[in-house]
Amino acid sequence: MEFRGVMGGFYRISEWIMRLSVINVLWVICSIPFFLAAIPMFMPNITEGDIYFAFLLMGVLAPFTLFPATAAMFTVARKWVTGDEDVPLFKTFFRGYKSNYVQAMLGGLLYLVFAAVLVANFRFYGNQAGMFGILRFLVLSISVLLIISMFHFFSILTHLHMKTLQIVKNAVLITIGSPIRSLSMIVVNGIIFYVSFFMFTFLIPFFMGSLIAVTSFWHFNQIFGKLQDKQQALLAKDQEDGERDELDEQEAALAGETPKRDEAPGYAPQQDTGDKTDKV
Repeated sequence: MEFRGVMGGFYRISEWIMRLSVINVLWVICSIPFFLAAIPMFMPNITEGDIYFAFLLMGVLAPFTLFPATAAMFTVARKWVTGDEDVPLFKTFFRGYKSNYVQAMLGGLLYLVFAAVLVANFRFYGNQAGMFGILRFLVLSISVLLIISMFHFFSILTHLHMKTLQIVKNAVLITIGSPIRSLSMIVVNGIIFYVSFFMFTFLIPFFMGSLIAVTSFWHFNQIFGKLQDKQQALLAKDQEDGERDELDEQEAALAGETPKRDEAPGYAPQQDTGDKTDKV
């Protein structure tokens, strides 16, 4: 039975609340070791050494728990954003978890190494004075770029067939090449994170992760759509140039001449557009 009017609106809202909460709970369950390691950070009278140890333990556990679970959550978010709203939640989540586990883990290890290098540099430059002390702001900027690229990493991982290093590379390139969309994404995600941790903590186990996944993939999808439009425009231009070259050759043949390809007017070499195939 299909509801319309006000009842239909309430039904749609309740349906989306259920979807977001189910995926978020699955994400938390699959990341339990990571979240358990974070609990001591919220305990009273915690020492600085305990905080560092908690961060270290979270970093070690993240590639094997948090990253695969997040990839599974992005798999469902991808379906929603691309129009498949009635996708089976449990089946899609765990299929994404299984199929993307290895690449998500490897990507998590790479980002862990990057994070360790940035933390070490920040601590080093933070204790310096003068010009070297200013470099810590550069490290902070690179850290923000790395965080943004991490969201793009999950979107690319669940949307395209690529090797892990290619995914990380393209995630960074998209972050740099689309700064407005990337900044918009990190601002919205930052608001969700802040509200979840400092205003309505019940959002953490039920909505925080799934909201961030949907927001992140929506921004990525906007960027990817524009890239595809540009690619189609280049292909159309190359096809038009190729047809013009063919006409020039026919005219030259009729005139008893055979011009060289590189001397034909309007000739432009075919560009490799790197065809990309969506995952099923």
